[in-house]
Amino acid sequence: MGQIWRAYGRLLSVWVLVALCGSLVPERLRAAEPDKPVVWVLATGGTIAGQGESQVASAYKPGTLRVETLLNAIPEIAEVAEVRAEQFAQIASQDMDVATWLRLAKRINALLQEPQVAGVVVTHGTDTQEETAYFLNLTVKSEKPVVMASAMRPPSALGADGARNLYQAIVCAGSAQAVGQGVMIVMDDKIIGADDATKVSTLEAGAFQDPDFGPLGLIYNGRPIFSRHSLKRHTAQSEFDVSELDSLPRVEVVSSYAGATALFIHAAVQAGARGIVIAGVGNGNMSAEMLNAAASAREQGVAIVRSSRIMRGPTTQWNEVDDDALGFVASWYANPYRARILLMLALTQTEDYREIQRMFRQY
Repeated sequence: MGQIWRAYGRLLSVWVLVALCGSLVPERLRAAEPDKPVVWVLATGGTIAGQGESQVASAYKPGTLRVETLLNAIPEIAEVAEVRAEQFAQIASQDMDVATWLRLAKRINALLQEPQVAGVVVTHGTDTQEETAYFLNLTVKSEKPVVMASAMRPPSALGADGARNLYQAIVCAGSAQAVGQGVMIVMDDKIIGADDATKVSTLEAGAFQDPDFGPLGLIYNGRPIFSRHSLKRHTAQSEFDVSELDSLPRVEVVSSYAGATALFIHAAVQAGARGIVIAGVGNGNMSAEMLNAAASAREQGVAIVRSSRIMRGPTTQWNEVDDDALGFVASWYANPYRARILLMLALTQTEDYREIQRMFRQY
């Protein structure tokens, strides 16, 4: 019996020693569950922060609620991330502008330089979300995820979609699987790349699609599942740097249609535009009057990019318009609004149409 008690005593001593030594091991060396990812949420307003007087009426005021209110309505996020929040702006997205874009890109770049930050979520209105996403895709200088979250119905409405979209955006921004995927929009369970994101409905909850290439993946059971990645240059591989800029060159979009005249091309030139994007018919085509006016503008040093008002398909070189002869640029897969953003950034570096054409092929 004595031998049994002595053996038990030795075993107990070992347990005590292990426990004591464990308490003396530095925290950084202990084996423990990894910390939750740190995700910053930068709120800019929009429908996701809107408020209406009725659960069923369509009228509401966007950008009413602050980010703290949005996050408090989703207690589940505490299980997936350490969320830090900032009310960056409080506007309807139709009022988004270049000055706000530049401030936003600089703030995101500063946050992503912090080693403990895994990613950033930007809450945004849907009206111009695709433009902000594309601008950030070209100006964020990190491979860490940047994810846009929005809603088609305000939190006060029945069937509001913002809380789910925001939760899934935070999940995506905190995931190692999302590293290197560029800027994304998460909506209606889909992960949509900024290089092809397009709003395709004025009212439906799943208002965004990737018309040409399809979604990057989906959010399922609280985790992102990617099925493809973009082959276009973006974020950390982008050549564009806005860190020292407080403005961008003026670029206007002019639409073509049956009976279109050169009126708005002339107006853009007279207003001092350094670039004009033609939202053309078909494969970036325009009326003869518009074509002559665009050629004249090009001779005056204004950059001309042909794009298309059609949702799918590229605007190609070497088609009905001789771009090389005229010094025009074909936008390929950039729709008119993404083409405007890319041209603004391109003009901060060059006015050579051949170099700008190279950028449109790569981005």
